[in-house]
Amino acid sequence: MFIINAERRTLESDSLLFEESRKETGMEYKKLGRTGLKVSALCMGTMQLGWSLNEDESQHILSAAYDAGINFIDTADIYSKWVDGNPGGISETYIGNWIKQNKIPRDKLVIATKVRGEMGMGPNDQGLSRVHIMKAVEASLRRLQMDYIDLYQSHWTDDDTPIEETLRAFDDLVRQGKARYVGASNYAAWELIQALWTSDKYNLARYDSLQPHYNLIYRDEFERELRAVCQTYGLGVIPYSPLAGGFLTGKYRKNEPLPDSKRAEGRKRAMTEKNFELLYEMEAIALHRKASLSQIALAWILADPVITSPIIGATSIEQLNENLGALNVHLTEDERKTLDTMTAWKKED
Repeated sequence: MFIINAERRTLESDSLLFEESRKETGMEYKKLGRTGLKVSALCMGTMQLGWSLNEDESQHILSAAYDAGINFIDTADIYSKWVDGNPGGISETYIGNWIKQNKIPRDKLVIATKVRGEMGMGPNDQGLSRVHIMKAVEASLRRLQMDYIDLYQSHWTDDDTPIEETLRAFDDLVRQGKARYVGASNYAAWELIQALWTSDKYNLARYDSLQPHYNLIYRDEFERELRAVCQTYGLGVIPYSPLAGGFLTGKYRKNEPLPDSKRAEGRKRAMTEKNFELLYEMEAIALHRKASLSQIALAWILADPVITSPIIGATSIEQLNENLGALNVHLTEDERKTLDTMTAWKKED
């Protein structure tokens, strides 16, 4: 039963349910970088909330993820503003309603959200200026119906705002207790180093995590420099799109027409001969292990000690359960080496 009965749930029963689910799914918890904060080995992404999923469906997914031991939920204030008639903030609103209606203890969750995107028509309704950050965090807290955000992240960089201004604003939020930690998303290595240096120089709260785009067929951007930066400076790594927008699930096939959707249209870049050969090899491994392609792709990324918690998405309970199954798939050294070699972005000397 995936829908949580709010009337029957108590703090004691919630803790027991969480522990039982943790044992059943094999959920593990890892430190977020150098911090003492522990997050589930899979992070629940919520970009679909208010886009592919209505509120009832969203609550089903969130409850199932929580019952499976996932305590880490990632969202953003702009989710899902790209939908016609959606003002943004819908994902945060759904999460806040879910927590309140199901009486989820706040300390059982690690809520991550992001700031940067355009949330209004005014000149200060986007970016990483102090003005926008201070306004945006209050709006996110209202929608989430909580007093603090566990991980407040810059969604991407802002060339119009000095990094010191951004970090001073984040530092104030940490000191005020409105954010516990701050993180970055979509930063280049030099931008991340600049931010870490600025925090160190001025004794400001620093980025403790990075959300990079990373998966089996999109490796070079993270592995070229960002990986070493995160490893050296103790940043947690929370990769998004670990299934390459669905390509690594096998839903797109060679010589078959694409589904009529904007999302499918955006996957054309992945449809190369090399990537389809990768799918064939993954299918062989999956068949041997009685696993799915999604589970093989996630198992590959979960085996990397630098990775903290890949962000998974789901539009059904079946998809969520399939993704959770990756926690019980452990690739052999040879299997991982085969996948590494097939997707290597740099040639061996």
